[in-house]
Amino acid sequence: MTEVHARPSGDELSAQPWRDVPREEARWMRPHLPALVDSMVEGVLRHVPEYARPDDPVYLDVMRVAAEQGMGHFVQMIADPDASWQEVHQVFFDIGYGEAVEGRSLEHLQNALRIASRTAWRYLSREADRLQKPRELAISLAEVNFAYLDLLASAAAQGYARAREKAAGEREQRRGRLLSLLLSQPPAPRDIVAEQATLAGWPLPERLAVIVLSPRPGSGGEGPAGLPPTLLSGLDRGRPCLVVPDPDRPGGTDRLTATLAGWTGAVGPAVPVDQAGVSLHWAHRALDLMAAGRLGHAPGRKAAKGRPRPGVLVHADRHLPDLLLQEGWTLAEAAARRRLAPLTALGPHRGGRLALTLLELLRHGFNATDAAEALCVHPQTVRYRLAQLHEVFDHDIEDPALRLELMLLLPVWLRDAGQEPA
Repeated sequence: MTEVHARPSGDELSAQPWRDVPREEARWMRPHLPALVDSMVEGVLRHVPEYARPDDPVYLDVMRVAAEQGMGHFVQMIADPDASWQEVHQVFFDIGYGEAVEGRSLEHLQNALRIASRTAWRYLSREADRLQKPRELAISLAEVNFAYLDLLASAAAQGYARAREKAAGEREQRRGRLLSLLLSQPPAPRDIVAEQATLAGWPLPERLAVIVLSPRPGSGGEGPAGLPPTLLSGLDRGRPCLVVPDPDRPGGTDRLTATLAGWTGAVGPAVPVDQAGVSLHWAHRALDLMAAGRLGHAPGRKAAKGRPRPGVLVHADRHLPDLLLQEGWTLAEAAARRRLAPLTALGPHRGGRLALTLLELLRHGFNATDAAEALCVHPQTVRYRLAQLHEVFDHDIEDPALRLELMLLLPVWLRDAGQEPA
């Protein structure tokens, strides 16, 4: 009988166990390769349902080539431990790559490799026993089998990972292209947007909203991490921006509170897909006003003094007066000077006090009690000031037709007078 080379002592495992098998052992294995390959393919088809494709001869051919290449190289490594790994590594790298492209789990491939390896080991161990080979050879072959399986699985995993990385890169490029199309002005044709959305794997919603965020120092312009895949993200005018699908559903953009914790930004109005640029525009404008400290409090919400604290997410459609006035600020200033000239004539102190009183009266439907509470004065003081207002103006300040105009112009007048409205 052939003597087996000395194996590592104790529990030590050889890094290249095929070097521990006598080279001449490859001679009796080589004639069995065709039958061994048949057994391996049959075992995979029987035990891995995902690979049982009787109507796909190409797929069956790939399995057979893989088995032939793998076992052929296995025997070659015993005959020549310095034989090149390049060809067999490429074969299994390509198989792993193909599995990822096909959209299958790596688990199925790993299971198939294990089944094929067990089948090969059973076949070779039975033949070694028939040839009355020493028990030490069977142990060595088992160790070679396990080590070889690890190397083939590693090559397949590398190919799988490479394909996933490439697909992820291509998907991000397509999502970036989709974001540019959605936010373009004038809007891109809907069929082009729909096609790009399909390529990017992003279901096109009926409505969306755009969120624009203030860049964080030291972030390199990067936006929040860990965003859900339902959001498109990118940069616009140096600011991180997000496209949120279906913002009108329950929870709306408020469902992003945890994701955007610590970020300051503005949410544009919900619009149809072909008006995404409109939502983007108003999100930018709201963020500009917020950064300048010129964004008032939203109706029904408590006013904040000065600039909003970091981590605030404001909604543009809750600040319509501020945004509309900002778009036509010079016209509003001219109109305020004309319409509110009587207040200017009273001087900044008295005129400012009456302007603030008139603004709160307008906000509270000329209810003196509510306005007094907002101003922290006695209701009788508000009624006295209201009488003064009626005296200085030559038109009816309680005329419903003038209320909207006065509510828009009073904050402009107060800011020009150096008094920020509450």
